[in-house]
Amino acid sequence: MSASLEDVVSLAKRRGFVYQGSEIYGGLAGTWDYGPLGTLLKRNIVNEWLKYFVDGWPDMYQIDSAILMNPKVWQASGHVDTFSDPLVECSNCHSRFRADKVGDKCPTCGKEHTFSEPRQFNLMFKTNMGPIDDENSIAYLRPETAQGMFTNYKNILDSFYPDLPFGIAQVGKAFRNEISPRDFLFRTREFEIMEFEYFLKEADWETKFEKWRKDMHSWFKHLGLPEDKIKEIEVPAEDRAHYSKRTIDFHYDFPSLGFDEVGGLAYRTDFDLKNHQEKSGKSMEYRPKDGSDPFVPHVIEPTFGVDRNFLAVLCDAYSEDEVEGEKRLLLKLPSHLAPVKV
Repeated sequence: MSASLEDVVSLAKRRGFVYQGSEIYGGLAGTWDYGPLGTLLKRNIVNEWLKYFVDGWPDMYQIDSAILMNPKVWQASGHVDTFSDPLVECSNCHSRFRADKVGDKCPTCGKEHTFSEPRQFNLMFKTNMGPIDDENSIAYLRPETAQGMFTNYKNILDSFYPDLPFGIAQVGKAFRNEISPRDFLFRTREFEIMEFEYFLKEADWETKFEKWRKDMHSWFKHLGLPEDKIKEIEVPAEDRAHYSKRTIDFHYDFPSLGFDEVGGLAYRTDFDLKNHQEKSGKSMEYRPKDGSDPFVPHVIEPTFGVDRNFLAVLCDAYSEDEVEGEKRLLLKLPSHLAPVKV
């Protein structure tokens, strides 16, 4: 059946899947709490992902890196300088919005042509570590999980000396100070990512990119999402992240929202490892076991938003039927994801 996003949000609360964060105090924009059934469904999605992409692969190494990292990591990765969105402010009500997500009319007060010129707003949450609040104590909540895998790349080489190609996988929280969080779980300030960095020779990137592209489609099918509700978007150069040479976004057809992103596949080249090598002074070269010349590997990154995958599954499962003239709502969840087993 055709349901609106509001229908899904309402069902999610009533049935104990998702609650508004800090609800008794009026909530906090961009934060949501998973209830008993939501926690189980989310855990099942994560466990299936680990079985699908990590546990069954002999060349995949799972880690769990710290949320707080040395701020030099974010300088080397380019996030301090480039991780920003265009911000505009309404001169009438002083509400703030992403410039690329708002038209001429202010969504808050309804006035037209009241927006300021766009300015760049860094999306990282900034905090301070230690007893003194100054420039030397600045730290950031990680805006992505990828850098924990890049900074541990050398540790994996030293501990396991894997053959190339190999992957480092991680499931974990990330934080972005979104200007205007919206659409339930879709755009939030705290979210969870399932992703891995796949290290390889530059000459192999196109072959492996195509392999992981097909595997990502297989994953969405494994979640029970219909093929006609998943489409690829080839991201043009001007819209790609600063580290990417090629990116494909995978979109699901959400109720009320239309097609929007649930996963991405990026070719990050050797950007991250080379930058960390330069800034840290530590070698990031891979030394082939056949004795050939060492080199810095390139990287392909498949990424899956846990919360967006959860929302897609919930939306797709939402259904209605009629028993003895009475309508009832139900969720037709795939058996391997369902929070309650019979």
